[in-house]
Amino acid sequence: MSNPALADEVTDTLTSAMDAYEEGDIDYAIEELDYAKQLLQAMKTAELTAFLPEAPAGWTREVSEEMNTGLAMLGGGMGAEAEYSDGADSFTITIMANNPMVTAMGAMVSNAAMLGMKLERVGRQKFVNDDGELTGLVDNRILIQASGADVDLMVGVLENIDYEALEDFAR
Repeated sequence: MSNPALADEVTDTLTSAMDAYEEGDIDYAIEELDYAKQLLQAMKTAELTAFLPEAPAGWTREVSEEMNTGLAMLGGGMGAEAEYSDGADSFTITIMANNPMVTAMGAMVSNAAMLGMKLERVGRQKFVNDDGELTGLVDNRILIQASGADVDLMVGVLENIDYEALEDFAR
């Protein structure tokens, strides 16, 4: 799901970094490498966003463009978020990968039953139900959270995520 135009911009930026390096302009080479990294992260974020399920019948889905800005302040990684609404009610699904918060939450999710927390099954995935907020961990590195609506409704939407493909994401 890569964007060929963006890939060309990545190649051009990397070439520019190499040219600057060969000319001895290390500062500009670093700037170009940082920019190339941003472009590549944008490509991976677009791939992650594709895992957000479509809205249920009668609902709309609005994908957030601000998710990764917030993650930068939480240690990095990438994320995707969408708000689902039927005009009166709404809920949010967030997916985060390669973020230190995922590691921290992983122990809680993995040991939820031992900690006396309520679990919800979404296919083969386990989600912790903390007062109606669902938190699941895929492959011990990708965190999924859903909150704001009836648990049964959110579970129904979460069932539409391709968890097997998500496990292969960003390996």
